[in-house]
Amino acid sequence: MPRSNLLLCLTAGACVTIIACANDATPLTSASSIAPASASFSKGDDSKVGDDDRNDESAFTVAVIGDIPYGPAKLAEFPALVSKINGDPKVEMVLHVGDIKAGSNSPCTDSYFATVRSLFDQFQDPFVYTPGDNEWTDCHAAGKNNGLYTPTERLEAVRRLFFPVAGRTLGVNSERVRSQADDRDNSAYVENTSWRNARVVFAAVNITGSNNDGVSWGTPLPADASNYPSQAEEQASRARANAAWIDKAFARARATHAAGVVLMFQADMWDQAEPTLAGYDALVRQIGTLAARFGKPVLLLEGDSHVFRVDNPYSASSPLHAMHPATPVADNVTRIVVEGSGGRTEYVRLTVDPRKKQSAGLFTWERVPLN
Repeated sequence: MPRSNLLLCLTAGACVTIIACANDATPLTSASSIAPASASFSKGDDSKVGDDDRNDESAFTVAVIGDIPYGPAKLAEFPALVSKINGDPKVEMVLHVGDIKAGSNSPCTDSYFATVRSLFDQFQDPFVYTPGDNEWTDCHAAGKNNGLYTPTERLEAVRRLFFPVAGRTLGVNSERVRSQADDRDNSAYVENTSWRNARVVFAAVNITGSNNDGVSWGTPLPADASNYPSQAEEQASRARANAAWIDKAFARARATHAAGVVLMFQADMWDQAEPTLAGYDALVRQIGTLAARFGKPVLLLEGDSHVFRVDNPYSASSPLHAMHPATPVADNVTRIVVEGSGGRTEYVRLTVDPRKKQSAGLFTWERVPLN
């Protein structure tokens, strides 16, 4: 969720290179074995190589961005950021962790969404985007002053515009990915995608800020609001879909003997500035349980709180560990929160190198400023 309320803003994809742990080059350690959750995905064999499997033994570099740009200044800089990422010879894919506009006093119009889409289309590399709360859960008049919308109607609009072809990324050089649209039980969640590169399983999951859409939409809502899922219906269906997709990512990682797992989503589930984070309790437990059982490096890519940081909230010694009840201990997790609206314009260059998993670390990263 935003830290400032501005009228105009935008978010873009990001290219990232990861190097072990923020400023730590020590390899991630394994954790104890814990039973996994269950998945309901209905298509494909996790152990088989598909057309979303690429470059298994060589390094893979992505750019990671999110919560950008906010306001006229960031919007004006965005084309230059696109050009800088396009000109980075190391970057092969761009990841955007959500929020393409400010959270308050920023109408969620079709025309604004179209502007953002046109900017995203300038990325030369495959571009993977996961929605943030600002572009749908916060699209209501009560409290947010973002216009008279039904948030679930706005989510449908985001899906139509940013996910027009299930199982394909955006970007000039689009690539195939797996999509939860192929899951007969959760087929609406076209935005939940997954792919495998450099012996690592990547998954994008629609986990948003605003306490995972736990903040009331309030009133008024449009006259046709009953034509779309209610807030309670949305919460329940997305919880089922996300739990299945996360479980599927770890199941695929185990079946393919992956070197690691990367989960990308918008919410900062440990944002200490928020009054309540209970909407993430089940997800925190699930991810920690599956990560601990997996035992190999797990990387979480997040936005939402707008201040760059690297940590492990699953470490027993972390001050964040007690924020959610019954949080598992998983020392093999690293979390990166990308810089947001208030800081410098930048991307994270993240590199995955399966050849270094026993030495310098599977994941390495560096922050790359625009100027």
